[in-house]
Amino acid sequence: MTEQVQAARTAFGDRLRNIRKDARLSGRKLAALNNWHFTKVSKIEHGRQNATEDDIRAWCIACHSEEQIPELIATVRDIAQMWELYRHSLRGGQKRLQARGTPLYKATKLIRAYESICPPGILQSPSYVRAVMEVNASMFGLTDDIDTAVEARLERQELLYSSEHRYSFVIENGALAAIMGGVDSLLEQLDFLDTVTSLPSVSFGIIPPNVTRKIFPGEGFYIFDDSMARTSTFAGRIRTVEPQDVAFMIRTFRSLQSQAVYGNKARALISQRRRELEQLRTTS
Repeated sequence: MTEQVQAARTAFGDRLRNIRKDARLSGRKLAALNNWHFTKVSKIEHGRQNATEDDIRAWCIACHSEEQIPELIATVRDIAQMWELYRHSLRGGQKRLQARGTPLYKATKLIRAYESICPPGILQSPSYVRAVMEVNASMFGLTDDIDTAVEARLERQELLYSSEHRYSFVIENGALAAIMGGVDSLLEQLDFLDTVTSLPSVSFGIIPPNVTRKIFPGEGFYIFDDSMARTSTFAGRIRTVEPQDVAFMIRTFRSLQSQAVYGNKARALISQRRRELEQLRTTS
C-alpha cells in the first residue's frame, strides 16, 4: 500500500494541472505569477513534490478557481495523513499509542484483519504482547512502562466477547512460527488462538502451507467497517479512507479468505505447531 500514497499524490497533481490548463496558463507562467522556481509546478503536477496549503491557495487564486480551495486543502490533508511514521507515533510512549487506537476499535462494528508474520494485535496473549512491546522499546529506544503498554493493548480484547462487534481474521500459517518471548510465550499464544476460534463473534482462518495461491502472501492490513483500511511497515503506518481503495482491500481480503481453513482444520494447524514447539522445548 506504499504505492497508494504516491498514487494519491499523482492524482492530486493531475487535478491541479487541469485547473491550470482550464485557466490557460503554462507552468512557467503560473510559477512566475507566484514567484516560484520554474520547475516547481511540474514537480507538484507529477507528484514529485508535495503542495503545501499555501501553494494550493496561490495556485487557485492565480487560476481564478478560489472556490476549489477548501476541497483541495481537505484532500491534501487526507494525503498527508495516509502515511504516519511509526517512530513519531511512539514519541508519547507505547501505552499512549495503544490507548489512542482503542476508540477506533470500540466504534467499529466489523474488523477484518490479515496478517502474514504474526497474530493480529487484538489476538495476542499477554506474554506475547509483552515480548512485542519489549522489542519495540529496544528498537525505538523507548523508556515507557511496559506493564501499562501491555494493559492498554489487552484492554481491547474484551471487545472480542461483545455481541456488538464482529471480527474476521485470516493469517498465514507462517504467522504461527515467530517465537516472541520464548517457546512458552508462543505456546500460550497458540492456546489463546485455539480459544478464539470458538468465539461466536469471531471468524478465524489460517491459510495452510502448500496451497496453490490465488494471491501471494503480503503485508498485513486491517479494514475498519467499510470506511478505512490500514497497513503497517517497520517505519510507519499507511491508512486510506478513499472508497475505491477500501473496496480494493475488501476484495483482496475476500480472496485471502477463500484460501483459508476454519474450525477443526484451523485448530489442527495450531495443534501441529504446538507439537513442534513442545518437541523443540524438550530437545533444546
